[in-house]
Amino acid sequence: MNSEQATHDTVALDNFSPEALFVIGGIAQYSGAVIAVSMFDELGAATVAWARVVFAALVLLAISWRHQGRWTRREVGAAAIFGVATALMNLFFYLGIERVALGKSVVIEFIGPIVVAAAFTRTRRNTIALLLAAAGVIVLSGVEIDTEPLGLVFIFAASAMWATYIVVGRRVAALGRGVAGLGLGLAIGAIAIAPFGAPGSFALWSNPSLIAGCFAVGLLSNAVGYSIDQHVMRRIPIRRFALLLALLPVTAMVVGLIALDQRPSALDLIGAALVIAGVVAQERDSIESESAVVATP
Repeated sequence: MNSEQATHDTVALDNFSPEALFVIGGIAQYSGAVIAVSMFDELGAATVAWARVVFAALVLLAISWRHQGRWTRREVGAAAIFGVATALMNLFFYLGIERVALGKSVVIEFIGPIVVAAAFTRTRRNTIALLLAAAGVIVLSGVEIDTEPLGLVFIFAASAMWATYIVVGRRVAALGRGVAGLGLGLAIGAIAIAPFGAPGSFALWSNPSLIAGCFAVGLLSNAVGYSIDQHVMRRIPIRRFALLLALLPVTAMVVGLIALDQRPSALDLIGAALVIAGVVAQERDSIESESAVVATP
């Protein structure tokens, strides 16, 4: 039943390439981030981050509860590590963007995925692709690290959790439980960060507009964004997944243009072009590798 549900949950997504899914997921995540920032003054970053995880867990568990089945201790352990790392990533990221600009934060946070991609890089073309993507991210950042030190500490912590999210998330995706593993993990993660977010949530539960806002953030940034991640993780190698995350700063730039009227500079466009060149180079290597495997007698 579990494998049947996982297949049912993802069959529609198989019609999209991993690159297209990353763009869709990125738009969902950063649209949620725009909504989240608007609530920081009323709730605080930690409370919004906690509510994001709570509502996402509720949505995913509601979708998958009939198909949970029996969980082994190993499966629960993997989901728990993944969920705690994801919840901490959300918490640190929101505490960071409370102090550092969203676009800059996304770029700095990308250090974690770059490290993961580098660790799993095996071919010369993959190395070139990684360097192109990293160069593009650096250009997009504007190489300005002169903001509040505490904000940078939080963003670097979020970066470390993002690397953990990639590595452990692959194990959760491999369980073949669809969104059930993600829902269970986020529920455990919500409990783990409750001491940081729950105490400031009293204003949330008496304000329908804040509840709706936090629900939207959880749905867009976690339920949709991370479900897409889980699907892509099952389809491609971890090195390719980590490198494709370079598309997220570019997506953030597009969301900023549409939602916040933040027009990209010529340098921003150059950075975006470098990221896309890196993804294309990596994609060609993947296609050639798959062709070689097929051709091998």
